[in-house]
Amino acid sequence: MAHASRPPLDRALLAGLRRVCLVLPGVEERLNHGMPTFGIVGRSAFANFHTHPDDGRPTLWFKAAPGVQDELVDQEPERFFVPPYVGPRGWVGMRLDVDLDWDEVAGVAEAAWRLTAPKLLQAELDGA
Repeated sequence: MAHASRPPLDRALLAGLRRVCLVLPGVEERLNHGMPTFGIVGRSAFANFHTHPDDGRPTLWFKAAPGVQDELVDQEPERFFVPPYVGPRGWVGMRLDVDLDWDEVAGVAEAAWRLTAPKLLQAELDGA
């Protein structure tokens, strides 16, 4: 049963996020504050499926390199936002109900994964 103050998560969107995140080496899905979260086994999370804090719409929160958050939020504020809690650490919120492009989602997931993954796993992905 969904939490009373939180709308249920879209199963099709969660399935899409699983397709792009779980294909990356060493990734596991776990719950963080009741939300599906993707991280590297034994390491920090790099992305999570969440609801927008203002309107409950589906979003992906992901780890980003320095400067990326400001750039995305400035360029496309209707799609990208600074999420609560993790935003001050540079994470970005991406609305999944506006111009959804799974190739773009896969790209941000991989970039976020690379910020967390050890070099050995990155070499595995790169085919080294």
